[in-house]
Amino acid sequence: MLQNKFTEAMQFRHACKRFDENKTVPDALMQYILEAGRTSPSSFGMEPWKFLVVRNDDLKAKLRPLCWNQPQITTCSHLVIILAAIDSVRPESGIPQKRFERRPLPQEQIDAYIALYGNFLADTLSTDEKTFCWTARQTYIALANMMTAAAYEKVDSCPIEGFEKEEVERLLEINTKEYQVAVMVAFGYRVNPQSKQLRLPFDEVVEYLD
Repeated sequence: MLQNKFTEAMQFRHACKRFDENKTVPDALMQYILEAGRTSPSSFGMEPWKFLVVRNDDLKAKLRPLCWNQPQITTCSHLVIILAAIDSVRPESGIPQKRFERRPLPQEQIDAYIALYGNFLADTLSTDEKTFCWTARQTYIALANMMTAAAYEKVDSCPIEGFEKEEVERLLEINTKEYQVAVMVAFGYRVNPQSKQLRLPFDEVVEYLD
């Protein structure tokens, strides 16, 4: 199998449960990681996300009991809380129009694309709950790219779904009509050796349909 820097990064990455509290990810490196998220692909190019970066130890301490008391919350260098957009992805917000207008297309094509977008997602965007289900899935693309970018530079990470969503949103005073918490990811440097990576065999996971 082909081996390169990317495959090395994939083998390096693991869900780091405890970070070295004495090590901080440099600002330039953290910006590079966040940029990997910002430039990630999304359905219809809507970029339905926002990244809240937590460096403050007091805020981490307040978040930890809302995150099942997981140690990575307070031991990490940076905790990134990824929000999924709600109102801004709906045609009536005007934001999809602005997103599509970034493309050098005739107005009639943009109008047709807006109509296609609205019709295709009519049911998906009909409630906040359904909208969150759709936009939250988009955020996981950005999440994966940030973790892989971090691993490429030998920065550890841990994706976190174990948290009390409404309590976290309340603590952070998030307007849930605009955004809702989808997932979190902690970044830093491991304090313990990496555990063995366990994965299913290639042939059990991959099937070619020729």
